[in-house]
Amino acid sequence: MKHGVKLSALTLALAGLSSISTSQAQEVEEKAEGVERIAVTGSRIKRTDIEGPSPIQSIDATMIKGMGYENLQQLLERMPATGAGTFSTRNNSQDSTANGAASVSLRGMGPDATLVLINGRRVAISAFAESITNSFVDINAIPVSAIERIDILKDGASAIYGSDAVAGVVNVILKKDYDGLEVNVGYGGTTGPSYGETTANMLWGSQSEKSSATVILDYFSNSRLGADEMGRFGTANQSPYGGMDFRSSRGYPGYFYVDGVKTIDPDCPADSATASGSCLFDYGPYGLTIPESERVGFIGQFDYKISSDVTAFMEVAVQHNTSEAGGAATPLDEDAGLTVPGTHPDNPFGQDIDIGRYRPVDAGARRWDIETDTLRFVAGLRGQINDYDWEASVQKGRSSSEQSGDQSQGWVRVDWLQEQIDLGNYNPFGGVTNSPEVIDAITTSLVRRGESRMTSFDAHITGEAFALGDEMVMMAAGIEYREEQVSDIPDIQFQQGLIFGTESVSANAERDQYAAYLELSIPISDQLELQLAGRYDDYSDFGNTTNPKVALRWAPSDEVTLRASWAQGFRAPSLAQVGLGPSQKSVFFVDRYRCEATGLDCESLDYNIEFAGNPDLEAEESESWNVGAIWAPTQALGLSVDIWSITQDNKIDEQQFGLVYDTECNNQDSEICVRLDPQGGASLGVIQKIFNTYQNVSSQEAAGIDLSANYMISLNDYGDVKFNLDWSYLTEFEKDGLDYTGEYGYPEHRWLFGTTWSKGAFDANLNISFVGEFEDTPDIDFDGVLDFEENTSRMVDSQMLVDIQGGYNVTDTIRLVLGVNNVLDEEPPFAIGNGDSDLYGYVGSIHNPRGRFVYTKATFRF
Repeated sequence: MKHGVKLSALTLALAGLSSISTSQAQEVEEKAEGVERIAVTGSRIKRTDIEGPSPIQSIDATMIKGMGYENLQQLLERMPATGAGTFSTRNNSQDSTANGAASVSLRGMGPDATLVLINGRRVAISAFAESITNSFVDINAIPVSAIERIDILKDGASAIYGSDAVAGVVNVILKKDYDGLEVNVGYGGTTGPSYGETTANMLWGSQSEKSSATVILDYFSNSRLGADEMGRFGTANQSPYGGMDFRSSRGYPGYFYVDGVKTIDPDCPADSATASGSCLFDYGPYGLTIPESERVGFIGQFDYKISSDVTAFMEVAVQHNTSEAGGAATPLDEDAGLTVPGTHPDNPFGQDIDIGRYRPVDAGARRWDIETDTLRFVAGLRGQINDYDWEASVQKGRSSSEQSGDQSQGWVRVDWLQEQIDLGNYNPFGGVTNSPEVIDAITTSLVRRGESRMTSFDAHITGEAFALGDEMVMMAAGIEYREEQVSDIPDIQFQQGLIFGTESVSANAERDQYAAYLELSIPISDQLELQLAGRYDDYSDFGNTTNPKVALRWAPSDEVTLRASWAQGFRAPSLAQVGLGPSQKSVFFVDRYRCEATGLDCESLDYNIEFAGNPDLEAEESESWNVGAIWAPTQALGLSVDIWSITQDNKIDEQQFGLVYDTECNNQDSEICVRLDPQGGASLGVIQKIFNTYQNVSSQEAAGIDLSANYMISLNDYGDVKFNLDWSYLTEFEKDGLDYTGEYGYPEHRWLFGTTWSKGAFDANLNISFVGEFEDTPDIDFDGVLDFEENTSRMVDSQMLVDIQGGYNVTDTIRLVLGVNNVLDEEPPFAIGNGDSDLYGYVGSIHNPRGRFVYTKATFRF
C-alpha cells in the first residue's frame, strides 16, 4: 500500500473525533480512492488521508450550527482547548485598549501565543492591541456564516507557520465551491435583562468547468446590555455579597486639600466616606456588560482555470464593524492640578484650596463610538508540474479602527474645567448638577485612530521528493516575505494631558520579514511515518531564528495509531511592544508605604501605571511535545488521548508592579514611583504614577492531557445518535516561577459533551460544557504582588451550562431551528476578583453573565 492511501475505520473514527461530519469523511474517502491529495492543517504537504502526526480538533459547519452561536468568540470560549484566555467585547469599557474586538487563546497562554489563519494564511492584526501590547487577530472580523470548518492545531507549529504559533494554530477555513443560493435569518434574545441578536446572511455560488465563484454576505447586530441591568453583577461594591469594595476613590463628591490637609467634601454620603478621607464612587452601573454592535461583511472566492495545469484564484474579504464602549464620568485626581479660588461663590472653606480626587458626574458617562474596517485581498496562481503541486500568491491586508467621542459623551478637558471653576461658573462641591451651558464649556470631542497593514508574498511546492524503497518521501518547500506596519495614535488632548481616566495607548512601528522552510514526510515503513520540518525566519528589527519539528505516526494495526511530536518555536516581539509610546492603565492596590507613614490611603485605591516600549526586546522561545494514541475498533467508535507540554522562555511581560512598588515607592524623590508633593507635613505624597516597561522577564510552562471520544449508534426506526466528548485536564501551568494550576483563571478541568439525534426531517442537539473550580483572588492583600502560593483564598465554584437545539426540514429547501443556550439560566459563580479587570463579582474571561438565550433561525435554499 502506497504512503497515505490507507483509509479505514480508523480514518472515519478520526473524522468523528475531529467533529467532521460523516458526509465530509465520505468525501475524504472518495478523494483518497482517487489518490487526490488534500491540505491538512499543521502540514504544508498535501496528503491522501487525514491521519497526520499532530493533534487537530476540527469543528465543522454542522457542529457550529448545532451550537447556535453567531459570534465566533462565544463558540470558541466553550471549547476546552481555547476557552481559557480568550477575550471578548464582554464588559467592554473605556479601560480596555482593544474595544470592539475579540481574540482566541490556546491553552490559556495568551492570544499572542496563538496563530490565527484564514484559509491557511496569515491576516493583518488588530490595529488596537489588548492590554496595551497584546497583538492579536480580531476574530470579530470573521463572520460565523462564512466558516466551513475551524481546525485547531494543538501543537507548536513555528517550524511550519513561523512566529506566534507557540501554543498552536487556529485555522479558519471559509466556505467555497458552493453551487446555488442559500439565505439564513435568525433572531434571539435573553429571558432576563433585555438583550437581543439579529442575524442574516446569504451564500451564493456558481460552478462551471473552468471557473467557480462563491460569495457570502453577512449581517449581525446585537443590542446593548448595560451593567445597570445586571443587578449584583453591575456594581463595583461587592462587599454585600462577600466580595471587595472596588468603588473608586475618584468620587462625587470628592475630597480637597485645605491648608495642605486632606479634607473630604462635607456632603459625601456616610456609606461612601472612608476612614482616610476619600469619597467612594460606584462606577459599575455605568459600564457595558455587552456593548451594542453591528457587523456587515462580504467575502468572495473565485477560481478560473487558465489551462489544465494552471488555475488563477482570488479572495476578497471586506468587513465593517461598529461598536461602543463606555464607563463612568471622567475620574480626576491630584495629577490634574485643579484648584478652587477662595472667591468662588460655592467654596465652603473661604480660601484657596486644591482639588484632590473628584469626578464630574454631571458631565455624563463617557462613551466611545468604535468603527473597524478590515480588508483582505489575495491573488495567485496554483498548478501542477509533473507530480508536484505549486502555488504562488500575494496578499494585502489592512485593519483600521477609530474610536471617537463627542461633547455629549462625557469627555471633560481639565484646562476648560479649571477655567470655568476660576470664573465661578462650575461648582465642584456637594455633588451638585451644573447647568448644561457650563457642561458644554468643559466637554470636548476626541478621536483615537489605529491602523495595521500587512503585505505578503509566498510561494511553495509540494510533492514526491524521492523514493525510499517502495515508498515515496513527500516534501514541501517554500519561501515567504512579509511587511507589517502598525500605528495607534491617541487624541492630541490625551497626549497633552488634558483628558483623564482612560487607558491611553500610543504605538508606532514597522518591520519586514522573510522566511524559508522545508518539510519532509518519510515513510520508514508501511506503518511508520516520520515528519521532519525546519524553518528559517529573518526579521528586520530583532534578528533571525531557526526552528525544527520532528513528529512520528505509527499505525501498528487498522485500529490503533500512535503519534508523537517535538518542536521548537518562537514569538517575535509584537509591533506594539517594540513601538509603544507612553501608555497608561489603572490598577487597584494599597499604598502601604504612605499608609504606614501617614495613616492615609490605607484602602485599595486606583492608581496609574505608565508603560513605554522597549526596542531591545528579544524573541520569546518555546519548546513543545505531544504524545498521543488513537483507538478506533469500528467506524462508529473512536477514542484518542494526548499528553502535551509547552515551555515558553524569554517571555515578554510587564514586571509585577508590586515589585517595582517595593523597590521605589518608599522614596519621595523616586523617578520611577512618582509622588506628588507631600501635604500637611506628611513624608510621602500621593502616588502620581508608577513607570513600568515590558521586558523578557518571565517564562511559562503548561502541560496537560486531552481526551476525545466519539460514538455513533443507529436506533433503527428511532433514528441515529452521535456522541462527542472533548475533555482537557490541565496538569501544570507555571509562569514566572509561580504555579497557576487550579488558581485564578486556570481551572484544571474543562470539557464539552455533545449529542446529536436525527430521524428523517427532524434533528436535535444537546451540548453540555463544564468549567472546573479554581482559587479566587490571586493577590489576597491587593498590594500588587501575587501571593496565592503563600495564601489560600476561597474557591470559585465550577459551572455547567446546558444548550439544546431542535431542527426541522420542512422541505428540501426550507429548514427551521429553535434553540436555547444556557437552558438552566445559570449565573456566573461568585468571585472576589483580581482588582484589575474582574471587579463585578465574577471572572469575565471565564464566565458569561448573559443568562438564558432563546433563538430561532430559518434557512431557505434556492
